[in-house]
Amino acid sequence: MSSSQLNLAYLLPPSWKADIPRWFHEDTPSFDWAGLVVGEEEQEAVLWAKSGGVLAGVPFFEEIFKHVDCSVEWLYPEGHVLPDNSKTKVAIVRGKARQLLLGERVGLNMLARCSGIASVSKQFKDIATESGWTGTVAGTRKTTPGFRLVEKYGMMVGGIDPHRHDLSSMVMLKDNHVWASGSITEAVKTVRRAAGFSLKVTVECQSYEEAGEAIEAGADIVMLDNMVGEDLQGCARRLKKEYGKEGKGREFLIESSGGVVESGLVGRIGPDIDILSTSAVHQSVQHVDFSLKIQPKKKTASTPASTANVADSPA
Repeated sequence: MSSSQLNLAYLLPPSWKADIPRWFHEDTPSFDWAGLVVGEEEQEAVLWAKSGGVLAGVPFFEEIFKHVDCSVEWLYPEGHVLPDNSKTKVAIVRGKARQLLLGERVGLNMLARCSGIASVSKQFKDIATESGWTGTVAGTRKTTPGFRLVEKYGMMVGGIDPHRHDLSSMVMLKDNHVWASGSITEAVKTVRRAAGFSLKVTVECQSYEEAGEAIEAGADIVMLDNMVGEDLQGCARRLKKEYGKEGKGREFLIESSGGVVESGLVGRIGPDIDILSTSAVHQSVQHVDFSLKIQPKKKTASTPASTANVADSPA
């Protein structure tokens, strides 16, 4: 089953809806001055996509408008690829005019960014798949503070792995951890005492020698940071040969990270690389352009006063 067929909203924790009031408090901390103009007449507003991309962020958008007593009718499912170079009618939002406009910017900002992340994530995934590589494309933890859940959600809608969600969900020993503890071996040994069997341990490595030490110490994943070209492929090939099934029989994965961008993605792909992690799928991505427009109500034709007077006057 593909990510587009899964209802990813089922993954969201019970606490996620608490973000919605905070977003509204940020956007309308005091008086809604313009709300005085539009009042509370029931209206319909059309959600338009003005650029192409992957539609993502549906449950968040729905909850934003539910918070202001509005309803959303989607015309396309989440994960649908919206066409380029055309204006696409995506959804209809119904509610009181003032409430629609209270939710407008909060909803559009979230949807634009989430859809942008999903779109770039899909592009990376498609490039990897078309090259014949069967490994995992993943995001990173370099997300916007307070907005991580939405950004990780967008990655999953786009079809890639969101990577670790926080410091608690896996162990990643980077250069600072190693330098502070004295060695890779000591760092892995120390963390294993506390983390136990249930958490994977990743070690960031700058060379073949560091990666070998990490594997010997019991790392589950060795992250070859900022290696490219034959340095990367040769190191990965040698590690798999010496420490993998053909060698010492250790079980481990090799992750490539650092400066992975769309134009250089194919150069990082190889038979011995298991994971490609990149922040390019969520940092500085181009957002999908959405707008929300209240539909003007049709004016009912009325009988001109002069005509009515003629008809009503005595003969």
